[in-house]
Amino acid sequence: MANDPTPPHRNAAEAPAPSPDAPHDDAARAFRDLLRGLRVWDHPLPSFDAAGAPDEPLALFRRWLREAAEAGQPEPHTMTLATADGAGDPSVRIVMLHDADERGWHFGSHRGSRKGRELAARPRAALLFYWAAVGRQVRIEGTVAEAGPEESAAALHQRSTGSLAAALVGRQSEVLGSAAELDRAADAAWDRAVREPDAPVPDWTRYILHADAVEFFQGDARRRHVRLNYRRSEGSWRRELLWP
Repeated sequence: MANDPTPPHRNAAEAPAPSPDAPHDDAARAFRDLLRGLRVWDHPLPSFDAAGAPDEPLALFRRWLREAAEAGQPEPHTMTLATADGAGDPSVRIVMLHDADERGWHFGSHRGSRKGRELAARPRAALLFYWAAVGRQVRIEGTVAEAGPEESAAALHQRSTGSLAAALVGRQSEVLGSAAELDRAADAAWDRAVREPDAPVPDWTRYILHADAVEFFQGDARRRHVRLNYRRSEGSWRRELLWP
């Protein structure tokens, strides 16, 4: 004890009082320990030879999504959609990819929803796909345009009864008064969707993101990630590697 820089307390009165923040500190410490203990990419990952990638990003994207599905990635067609309002304040949510073709990446929503209003004010967006099963992500940025009413209606009516019922409920992003109110509206919408599989939903719109940048990221357990970026330049695509 002679070398202990902290002398022992002589009595209980001299002992420091427990900190009122001690439970909070313990919870914060436990949370940090949880984060540090979580493992990332503790399974074999595929390799990616960027030199052999196609000249345009669409074919590679389609191949990567298929490989993610084959590797067991749940819901590989879901994606993060980021938009911003007229003031530049961002918002983000998960939506479903409806198609990807030469025109761009397709998704749907109501024009009156938050993302619909933001796209009307600022028609640019970013998409992110993350497939943990293969350690891959794809980032897409570009301008967004509305498909015509006929294409939007056809796209909606090709989907499930549940999708049509949700579209018929509408009022997306508005304040909901109660769960009972939603139950009544959802039940009525479901009944109508069953009776009228072609019921019109004029506000529902197919959006198409026309990409001007697409980045493919292949994770590596030793953090030597491969990042291949496609940038649209004068009507064609330019490829470039990025530092991880």
